[in-house]
Amino acid sequence: MKTIPFCKVVCDGRERDYVDDVLRSGWLTTASNALEFERRFGATVMAKHACAVSSCTAALHLALEALGVGHGQRVFVPTMTFTATAEVVRYLGADPVFVDVEYGTSRLTPRILEEAIRRYPEVRVLLLVHFGGQAAEMTRADGGGILDICRRQNISLVEDAAHAFPARWDGRMVGSFGDATCFSFYANKTITTGEGGMLVTDDENLYRRAKTMRLHGIDRDVWDRFTSDRPSWEYDVVAPGYKYNLPDLAAAIGLAQLERAEEFRRERERCARFYLQELADVAGLDLPDVMVPFADHAWHLFPIVLNGRVSVSRDRFIESLAEQGIATSVHYKPLHRMTYYRQRYGLRAEDFPNAERIWQGCVSLPIYPALTGEDLDHVCRAVKQTLDVHANSPRMRAA
Repeated sequence: MKTIPFCKVVCDGRERDYVDDVLRSGWLTTASNALEFERRFGATVMAKHACAVSSCTAALHLALEALGVGHGQRVFVPTMTFTATAEVVRYLGADPVFVDVEYGTSRLTPRILEEAIRRYPEVRVLLLVHFGGQAAEMTRADGGGILDICRRQNISLVEDAAHAFPARWDGRMVGSFGDATCFSFYANKTITTGEGGMLVTDDENLYRRAKTMRLHGIDRDVWDRFTSDRPSWEYDVVAPGYKYNLPDLAAAIGLAQLERAEEFRRERERCARFYLQELADVAGLDLPDVMVPFADHAWHLFPIVLNGRVSVSRDRFIESLAEQGIATSVHYKPLHRMTYYRQRYGLRAEDFPNAERIWQGCVSLPIYPALTGEDLDHVCRAVKQTLDVHANSPRMRAA
C-alpha cells in the first residue's frame, strides 16, 4: 500500500556541504554561518535587522519582552493557532485576550480586530497569526487594513509568521510590516533548520534588546568575543536573559534551504492547485479560501473542513485516510478549548463561532515538494471514496 506521510523534509541541495564546512571549522555554535543566515534572511523579507534564534516561540517571547510587555498587560491573540502564540504572553505575566477568526481562511480580519478593540480598548499589543501560509489583510487603500488599524490605535504589532515564509501581502514580504515578525524553521516548514526561528524588525532598539536577551543578557555574542581584539573573557550581563541562540550547524542547513525557498514554495503551490481542482466539486467539503495571488501564498498548510452536509465524522475521516496510507493532521484545536486557557479565563465556545465551525471539521492534507502527481491523486481519491462510502451513514460528532 502506498504510504504518504503528512510532511517530508527535502534536504537534497547544499545542506551536506555547508554542514561539513561547519564541522571542519571546529566551531559549532553561533558564529559566522548564523550571521550570514541572518543577513540573507533579513534581505529576503526586506527587514533591516534579523536575529536567529532556537525557535519561533523564542522569537515571539523576545519580541514581546523587547516591547515591554509584562505583568498586568493584555495581548490580542487569535484563538485558532498553536499554543506557542499565547504561551509567550504568559511567560511575561501578561494575559492573552482571545479573538475569533474568519471562516475559510482562519485569519484574523480587520473587522474582527476592530470589534475586539471596541470591547477591550485597553489592549495595546496584537500578536497576529498569518495562518496556513496566507498573509492577513495588512494594508488597504482606504486605511482599513490590520497594520493601518494598529498604527491608528497605537497598538504594537507582532506577527507570528511561523506559517508564512515566503509570503506576501500586496507585493510586500511578510516580515516588512509590523514592529517585529517571527518565523519558524521547524521541520515541516517551507524551509527548515530542524529546530530554529528568526525575529526580524526595522526597529534598531527592539533588535538590540532581542539580540542581547537571546543569550543570557550578555552584552557580547560568543562569536564577537572570539573574534574581537578585546580579551575574549570580558563581557557584562545587562539583564537576566535566555538561552535562545541558533547554532552554526543549524544555520548551515538554513542557508542551503534559503537558496531554494521560492522553489519549495512553488512546489507547494503545485500541490495546492491540484487539490483545489480535484476536490472543488466534492459535496460536504469546504476548501480553503484563497484571498491573495497564488504566488504570494506560502502554502504551509492545505486545510479542508468537513461541513454539516457529510455524514462521516472528522475522526473517522482521518482514520479512513490512515487506513489508506495517508497521514493527516488537525490545525488546530482552538485555544479557547484548551483546559488551561478555558479554565483560567472562563472562555466559552459560543464566543468564537467561526473558530468553532472550523474546529468541528478541520483536517489538513499533506502538502510538500516531494509529493508526486500520483501521490496527490491517491490523496484525492481517498478523500472522495471516504466521503462517498459514508454518504448514507448516521452523522457522528467531530468533537
